[in-house]
Formats: sequence, structure tokens, C-alpha cells
Amino acid sequence: MDADDRSLLARARVATRLPAQDLERARRFYSERLGLEPFDERPGGLLYRCGGADFVVFQSTGASPGTFTQMAFEVDDIERAVAELRRRGVAFEEVDAPDLHTRDGIAEIDGNYPSKGARGERGAWFRDSEGNMLGVGQPVG
Repeated sequence: MDADDRSLLARARVATRLPAQDLERARRFYSERLGLEPFDERPGGLLYRCGGADFVVFQSTGASPGTFTQMAFEVDDIERAVAELRRRGVAFEEVDAPDLHTRDGIAEIDGNYPSKGARGERGAWFRDSEGNMLGVGQPVG
């Protein structure tokens, strides 16, 4: 394998795929609760575009267990984002685990990736209409 073959995926764009048992229910959730409309669609799939990245919600007979974060939105002001999403009817998870506790739905997380230039992160989690676990995060300088 030469260097071009090894870097093939490094040059690829990453796009998240989220399963939906009921695609129309998911469309309503993403529109009414998150304020997002599909950028494009096809039978069985809705393509969303946020901040230059794509994600797809697709019709599926399978479902995520919703026990881990499948996708997260990185925001500049997590309090504002959580307040606005709550106003739209989004319910945030309360977490009480070793080294991770939420307070009013938001957790303070020690450490971050050095390339982000932040010492930590603040995070909040919620489930979409299909049980997929989504997050909202804000790097903390």
C-alpha cells in the first residue's frame, strides 16, 4: 500500500447516519424541536447540512440503543443552545456517573483535544424522536 492509499480516507468527508423507525416523525422532530430542515431528500432518507458537515436520517428497521452519543453539535454558547432547545420541547438527559455529572442538563468535562486549544468542554445530551442520543458541546478555554 502506497502513501496515497493510506491517506484515501484521511481526505474523505465524514457524514453521520442516524436510523429512524418512522422517517416522518423524525422529520417533524428535527424541524419542530431542532429548527432544521432537510437540505436534500430521497425516498427513505433526509440529508441535513450543518456548518459544512452532513448527516442523514434514514428509514431503518433497526434502531440505536441510544446508550452513547451518536452525533454532537458544537456550539459557541451551550446555555443559550440548551435554553432554546428546551423552549422547543427538547428534554435533556440528567447524568450522574463517575466523573460525569450534569447540573441543569449541562456537564463540565475536564480535558479536551490539544488541537481544539481548550482545557475542557461543556456538554449536554438528548434523544431524538427515534431514540438516537445526540449531544451539544462547547469547548472551554
